[in-house]
Amino acid sequence: VQLQASGGGVVQAGESLRLSCAASGRTLRGVAVGWFRQAPGKEREFVAASSRTGGGTYYSNSVKGRFTMSRDNAKNTVYLQLNSLKPEDTAVYYCAAGASVITSSLGNQDAYANWGQGTQVTVSS
Repeated sequence: VQLQASGGGVVQAGESLRLSCAASGRTLRGVAVGWFRQAPGKEREFVAASSRTGGGTYYSNSVKGRFTMSRDNAKNTVYLQLNSLKPEDTAVYYCAAGASVITSSLGNQDAYANWGQGTQVTVSS
């Protein structure tokens, strides 16, 4: 599966963005999808993930209550709604997919086989 992330931009603190991750090559049904981010000088970290069944969505503590992940199976696209953005949310955001990712590994980037190219989110104070 090929993934194309988009929707990043430059916003002020408190504003919102919606990131998209469009898939091609196969359906995302039955595939776990995760969002990760990497800030300058830092390691890539887990942000959010949706399980293979789509029935469970998980968030890192740093974004819980502000970010919302959703799927549109008809468009074969996954979204990440970013609200109440903070300067510390500044990073390149990546989407990833894996058909064999189990729930306990959703936060483990090594469990994902397919990655998008990343989209830059910059939040100014």
